Amino acid sequence: MTAADVVGADVAGADLAAALRAAVGDHGLVTDPDATAGYARDMMPLAPHGRPYAVVLPTTTEQVQACVRACAAARVPIVPRGAGTGLTGAANAVDGCVVLVTTRMDRIIELDPDNRLAVVEPGVINQRLKTAAAAHGLYYPPDPSSLETCTLGGNLATNAGGLCCGKYGVTGDYVLGLEAVLADGSLLRTGRRTVKGVAGYDLTRLLVGSEGTLGVITRATLALRPLPAAPGTVVAAFDSVAKAGASVNRVVRAGLVPSLMEIMDATSLRASSAHLGTDLAGADDQALLLCQTDAAGSVGEAELDRLEKLFRQSGAVWTHATRDAAEGALLLRARRVSLTALEAQGACMTEDVAVPRTRIAELIEGCAQIGDTAGLTVAVVGHAGDGNMHPTVLYDRHDDREQARARTAFDAILDLALSLGGTITGEHGVGKLKQDWLEREIGPVGLRVHRAVKAALDPAGLFNPGGMLRPAGDPDRP
Repeated sequence: MTAADVVGADVAGADLAAALRAAVGDHGLVTDPDATAGYARDMMPLAPHGRPYAVVLPTTTEQVQACVRACAAARVPIVPRGAGTGLTGAANAVDGCVVLVTTRMDRIIELDPDNRLAVVEPGVINQRLKTAAAAHGLYYPPDPSSLETCTLGGNLATNAGGLCCGKYGVTGDYVLGLEAVLADGSLLRTGRRTVKGVAGYDLTRLLVGSEGTLGVITRATLALRPLPAAPGTVVAAFDSVAKAGASVNRVVRAGLVPSLMEIMDATSLRASSAHLGTDLAGADDQALLLCQTDAAGSVGEAELDRLEKLFRQSGAVWTHATRDAAEGALLLRARRVSLTALEAQGACMTEDVAVPRTRIAELIEGCAQIGDTAGLTVAVVGHAGDGNMHPTVLYDRHDDREQARARTAFDAILDLALSLGGTITGEHGVGKLKQDWLEREIGPVGLRVHRAVKAALDPAGLFNPGGMLRPAGDPDRP
């Protein structure tokens, strides 16, 4: 680079900074490298990240449009970001980019009980919408484990799921329409407010799960459901993973659809028990199933009884059922804190794979074998109701060789999931971590179509470059 190039870059940077400041004001622009570093990556230590040139925190759609136009004029990449709770590096910065943070766009614009919908901005926290809907006797079902901190914009970008997906589905199942800023700064409106609507291509579904690679979501119209009854809870412990897996199959074959059905292996169960100071885990327990039913009245009582009976028939070592909501919440907390409990034991690489429900036991047992081969511990928790499992590799972050073995184990788990007829991600997304695995899963034709869609909506490739798809001809591609 010549001296003239350096001067030119400085001038261009000054022009961009001025344009961004004009868009969001002094309080909405961060350029101090020490401060921007806090926005450079999400919670996955394995995913690559760069150093952002600037961070912008818009408060309106118009400000987002102005920022996107400024970046387009300067040909500077822009990476949308929510609360940073992701686990695949989907919102990780690339060198010299502008990170656009949507957390200040946090209004619940409308909550319409008669049409059972809400209109929200992307910075609204998931739990806040749940609470607001409940005040009207309504329910927003998607509930990632980070529901108290994650934003709906991040949920939309990754098509997040959570613990209740087996019965209620994922984020995309509740999106009626969106507003999104495209690469040229124009505003795209998709979908509708009606229950039914099939006019044109389903652009709403296209944007949900696109991880900021096609546009910046600035508003969403979300469907709500009637608030269900307080759940009843049943837990069952098994002396083998195989018995727990067989129990899941029996629940499905019986036609039961619990509002929640979670599985924990022995490692995660003991970690959560120690973290909470409980004696939930018995000495011989190898797996725990935790189910809830939110059916009302006698129907709920009957379903709870049937679940407990099925678990006993499947060889449960012990079972416990309760209709007390507070006790049920305490039992469920053991599952919700599992990652925190495991992180207390060391660094974690948390996977997100999904397999057919009939293959859950094989996945868990295979993960244990992968851990043995790598000389590391692999703990598994997951949503047994839909087969979405979260194997977590524990390693010493200060040991480079152990970190390399952890990455090898991480990849082996992805390979195992695909071999069992599964997918490389059930809810966390592809991010900047699994691009090669996405190509393997969708194949060359699927990859070509993905690239064509990306090129049509973002011809300059400035939205979240390297997110989900590697650029064609990437020299760093292994």
